[in-house]
Amino acid sequence: MSRVANNPVTLPKGVEVNLDGQTVAVKGGKGTMEMSLIDGISVDLGDGVATVTYRSDKERAIAGTTRALLNNLVVGVSDGWEKKLVLNGVGYRAKATGSVVNLTIGLSHPVDYQLPDGISAETPTQTEVVIKGMDKQAVGQAAAEIRSYRPPEPYKGKGIRYADEYVRRKEAKKK
Repeated sequence: MSRVANNPVTLPKGVEVNLDGQTVAVKGGKGTMEMSLIDGISVDLGDGVATVTYRSDKERAIAGTTRALLNNLVVGVSDGWEKKLVLNGVGYRAKATGSVVNLTIGLSHPVDYQLPDGISAETPTQTEVVIKGMDKQAVGQAAAEIRSYRPPEPYKGKGIRYADEYVRRKEAKKK
């Protein structure tokens, strides 16, 4: 059985956690985020730590998830989240302008991806896209939507992939 809920969430300097009934608000250098707690789950604030507690074994299953979500909020408002995408293919390139990522990925037309609110993108090189934001779920969703335009294929390795993703290559058809 998992013991994730038993680990306390350490609060770095500059991060405040406020409890208002069943709502937890986390405020940090990058902004403020909040989440609501399920009945039976509570958060106890200590000296630089937040601990998730539950009443019965029925709430034990969701307590670990609540602790992980609270930790994601704390990391998001203090450091932020980022996903790195790599474009692999001849002529594939990306350019981030404001809240739009322009992709040239071998289609008959360029693809313009509109970033959601609170998410930003930058292109350190023409073949790299870095998605940044406070909300871990929104960053991952934006990266997944950009990747879905041209997922990596196993024969030549062309497509958009995550920087830490390994694309297993297949051998081509034999005569």
